[in-house]
Amino acid sequence: MFTVLGGSGFIGRNLVRRLRELGQVVNVPARADLPLAGRDLGHVIYAIGLTADFRTRPFDTIEAHVSLAADVLRHNAFSSFLYLSSTRVYAKSQDTREAALLSASPLDPLDLYNLSKLTGEAICLASGRENVRVARLSNVVGPDEARADTFLGALCREASAGHIQLQTALDSAKDYIWIDDAVDLLLHIAEQGRHTVYNVASGGQTSHADWCAAIQSRTGCTVAANDEAPAVSFAPISNERVKEEFAFAATPVLERISEILGMSRSAPIPIRGLPHEDRT
Repeated sequence: MFTVLGGSGFIGRNLVRRLRELGQVVNVPARADLPLAGRDLGHVIYAIGLTADFRTRPFDTIEAHVSLAADVLRHNAFSSFLYLSSTRVYAKSQDTREAALLSASPLDPLDLYNLSKLTGEAICLASGRENVRVARLSNVVGPDEARADTFLGALCREASAGHIQLQTALDSAKDYIWIDDAVDLLLHIAEQGRHTVYNVASGGQTSHADWCAAIQSRTGCTVAANDEAPAVSFAPISNERVKEEFAFAATPVLERISEILGMSRSAPIPIRGLPHEDRT
């Protein structure tokens, strides 16, 4: 039995879908029902979180990333507990291996997200409970990305209007992982993981230029970057642990550009604007 906490978000929904495809019994409790004190939750995947709006919702961010997780760890029985964190915690580090020493400052408002995730990780690993693990996810992408409040979602929406105007330089780059790869890795880690912390990442960098060229090839949009747009890049994320332990090989995300844009592979038709969807 699995319990997916945060099952209405992008990653949570896809976890639930995959588990049900595999014939697993899956509980998806509503946020209002937590912490479900006293219940045996089986294999728990904690996918509750905030992303883009953490700056304007600091108390909700701490509740989602720390307080609710602590309540479940304290009050529930489970077979395993997997806490979904983020590779953003490596933002100020060149070492992106799971054992790297990390830094963040409470004086920097942008570090609230990283500090909250690291505190969530810390309570998990200090809880004294068995089979508690942390998965640090990189930028997860999937079909119909234009629905998402993400950088790539914004590119898709701008492309549908005919022009992409970048606020950051074309050589900016990050790690992106396809949703199915992320889900399958998370399920392996939840049930079989031999370590306590894992990076769930492709291990490669995709630049803004790469994304824009792929989108442009399918939509015919134009692309420009603002004058003196800064380059924003992160150190490549190490995924040696998942490669060694689970023989992981990442799907090339650029090969999924038609699905990302929400069009069939055989029909290069520009997409239309779609409503916002929370991807947390």
